[in-house]
Amino acid sequence: MKEVLAVIRMNKMNQTKQALADAGISAFHARPVYGRGRGQVDFRVLEGAKDGHPEAIAQLGNGPKLIPKRMLSVIVPDDKVKPVIESIIKANSAGHAGDGKIFVIPCAEVVRIRTGERDDAALDEVV
Repeated sequence: MKEVLAVIRMNKMNQTKQALADAGISAFHARPVYGRGRGQVDFRVLEGAKDGHPEAIAQLGNGPKLIPKRMLSVIVPDDKVKPVIESIIKANSAGHAGDGKIFVIPCAEVVRIRTGERDDAALDEVV
């Protein structure tokens, strides 16, 4: 089993949910997070500040700002990792810096609290 952890743009959440559902994955967790990558400059903010927009000017300051993002956590059997990654990329790739990152992390054990089922059996959904 693996945990697929993805950090995506806030406005891509609905497309990502649909892409995962289309791939047969409906169980995941999402939470708002703040962070930043290596890039130092958001050129849209600079352009807005140059044009005199107060919102853009307010975002400029001393040092890099943290950007609101959404973090998804999907625990899947090993054979579902590739479709999950492909679905997330398909829904989020715009070809721009800040499109997001995906991390794949080993998951040692999963236990369904209600039944005590473990590992892959605990991941199967009841319809």
